[in-house]
Amino acid sequence: MLAATMGGDQQTGHAAGLQRALGTFDLVLLYVAAIIGPRWLSTAAQYGPASVTLWIIALLVFFVPSALTVQELSSRIPHEGGLHLWTRAAFGEVHGFLAGWAYWLSNLVFFPSLLLFASGVALHLGPRSWLGLAESPLYNGVVCLALLWAVTLVNVFGLKNAKWVQNIGGLGTLVVTVQVLLGGALAWWQFGSATPISAATLVPDWSAPATMSTFAIVILAFVGFELGPLLGDEIRNSARSIRRAIYLSSLIIALTYVAGTIALLVALPSAQIGAISGVPEAMQAIGQRSGIPQFGTIAATLIVITSIGGLGAWVTGTGRLPFVLGLGRYLPPRLGAVHPRYGSPHVALLWQAVAISLVLLAAISGSTIHEAYILLIDMTVALNCAVWIYIFAALPVLRRRAAGADAGIALMPGGTLASYLVPGLGAIAAAFATVVSMIPPEGSAHPALFLAKGIGGCALVFAVGLVLYRLGRRRVLTSAP
Repeated sequence: MLAATMGGDQQTGHAAGLQRALGTFDLVLLYVAAIIGPRWLSTAAQYGPASVTLWIIALLVFFVPSALTVQELSSRIPHEGGLHLWTRAAFGEVHGFLAGWAYWLSNLVFFPSLLLFASGVALHLGPRSWLGLAESPLYNGVVCLALLWAVTLVNVFGLKNAKWVQNIGGLGTLVVTVQVLLGGALAWWQFGSATPISAATLVPDWSAPATMSTFAIVILAFVGFELGPLLGDEIRNSARSIRRAIYLSSLIIALTYVAGTIALLVALPSAQIGAISGVPEAMQAIGQRSGIPQFGTIAATLIVITSIGGLGAWVTGTGRLPFVLGLGRYLPPRLGAVHPRYGSPHVALLWQAVAISLVLLAAISGSTIHEAYILLIDMTVALNCAVWIYIFAALPVLRRRAAGADAGIALMPGGTLASYLVPGLGAIAAAFATVVSMIPPEGSAHPALFLAKGIGGCALVFAVGLVLYRLGRRRVLTSAP
């Protein structure tokens, strides 16, 4: 399924030298570590009880369609590169490249927000005087770069080693989820809810800009099922393992986001929940009122572990895109190199770390950390959801093109009609999130500049992608016999 210009095993779809190191259990923990983000719980809970309704709507219109779509596409084309291959098979080379390029760039923007979250939560592990470092570019730069390069180097030593970063992170996510749910139940039983929750407060105000931006972030929180298929040639029995892992992890993810947000609202008034430190602060408040002063520190420790695990999952998955694009000569062929000893795409991983480092340093210079964090999230939503429109559109195209030849692969329940309605619903949700993600946050000092940065940054990503595609295409034609 890969480019015909590739040599050896690439013509059959398998990337030579890669090791099949992941099984179903590894994928479940990868999805849990990558998709469940305590930062999303904090961000959603800031909106109040109506965020619970937003979670449920996003679950129905995006999360379920994305799960069903990825299951079937990964069964039809189960090789390294996932979404790039699906889009390429459905719409041609240029769209396949742009989808892979935009997705990779969206995660370059996403990584700094994840790293800044981890460095912010880590401050809760020490005395309160440490919290003053939250806006320090020096502190955030040093900690974030150290985490990024440590995780990258572990990945260079092979997926058999790197998978334990995300596995431990996934287990840590499960533990902190249990802590949040138990903490919320304890607070409710002892003191009642700190945030008034009623039928009226559960109804979102769709006329408010905050509702739109929160809904876009909630959709982003459910993104991640496409990550497993990016490692298609490194998964044992890829199609079956991905299908089972999605079923198992989706139940955990949905429960965590809905019940976890309720627990935070019970612990603290929504106005007091911080975007970065909401979970440890809520657990600390519960601990202080319940006579368990270590409750907040335990939560902060677990969240740092889960953040590192999530970072490991995303570094591992997205690093395969420049690798596959390098194999296809869309990007410099050197990116397609596989380490002769460890079987890892080491060049692609190292260059990815360099690119993330540059984006991180740009994000924390000349702006407050909070404003940089919000802008990075908004750009991530826009780019990632644009790629998801490609993914949803690819399924009915590939189904129709197959014309029954591989009817046994069709996994979407409900037949032909569902194969259009389910991805269509997901595509509409993704398009909505793409548009509203560009709305400047309330209280922004320069809303016009914020909007210009967001839209201009996204447009630049696709423009640079087109230029790189044309250069890569010329390289392919020049080297062809």
